[in-house]
Parts: sequence; C-alpha cells; structure tokens
Amino acid sequence: MRVVEIDRRPVPALVVDESVHFTLDGLCHACGTDRLQVIALVQEGVLDPAGGAPEQWLFSGPALRTTRTALRLSEDLELGLAGVALVLELMREIDTLRARLGRFGAS
Repeated sequence: MRVVEIDRRPVPALVVDESVHFTLDGLCHACGTDRLQVIALVQEGVLDPAGGAPEQWLFSGPALRTTRTALRLSEDLELGLAGVALVLELMREIDTLRARLGRFGAS
C-alpha cells in the first residue's frame, strides 16, 4: 500500500466570472508574470483580448484561468507556446465532449 501525504497549506485563489475584466498589467499581476509572456500568449492565439493595442487590451475573467494554466503547462511540461496552445485546445475539446455526454446521461 502506498501512502500519499497531502499538503494542507491554503492555496491562494481568486474566483472570477465573465463580468470581471483585466487590463494587461492587471492580468500580469494576478498571474505573477510579465507583460512579454502574456503578449506572447495573445500572439499565439491562446488569449483573445478586446481592444487594439496592448495598452487598451481587456481580458475577460476566464482569461485568468487560461493564462495560469498556460504558464503552468509551459513551466511544468517545458512546452513551447505552440504546444501550450494545442494542449489548451484539446482540453477545451475534452470539456465540450464531456458536456455532451452529460446531456445524454452518460458518465
């Protein structure tokens, strides 16, 4: 039998929804990253902010989760931006398929 110890330290969390919007600097601060990383995610198509120039960008609430996930994939799995974009797309597709299965009563 393998015993796994669970780390019970509190994890900082921020719950946001579609009505919350972040500026570029606000998103960077919330994710603990720099502007260049977020700009690269936008250029790769991972994030789709409203607004023309980076100083005018507004990111919806779910962009926070997407950004954090993208940064974690990049760091933990040592993926490049194209790999991160592909993994995130596959994760969205899995969520869509699970939702469809749920509507049909499958588990």
